[in-house]
Amino acid sequence: MHILIVDDDQDNRTILTTRLQRRGFKISTAKTGIEGLMLALQLKPDLILMDMSMPELHGWGATAQLKASPQTRSIPVIAITAYNLAGDRQRCLAVGCDAYVEKPIDFAYLLSTIQLVAERHKLAFEIKLGG
Repeated sequence: MHILIVDDDQDNRTILTTRLQRRGFKISTAKTGIEGLMLALQLKPDLILMDMSMPELHGWGATAQLKASPQTRSIPVIAITAYNLAGDRQRCLAVGCDAYVEKPIDFAYLLSTIQLVAERHKLAFEIKLGG
């Protein structure tokens, strides 16, 4: 499974990339919402992990644009965010995110969320144990 990670924080991108690659995922990364949109169109990843708080184009706007485009609307998006106030989960889902994972990221929860979203979208993959 090919996952696009869109996050402006280099440490977050590196940690997620390393841990997900160990589990057998192919990973691409973008550091802005605009770059994420371009890569989503170009690469057609199976799933996107979208940080909601980024400069230039935040995750809400990027997700809304992805879901408005016929070329990318079917790509599932999981919101990765430190926003965890009442209503933030609903706001993420309202713009088209398929799921919501709070920072700091519980990696086991992220993997189970990826699995649930993948099953809903009938995406085939295998998670390697360990890592």
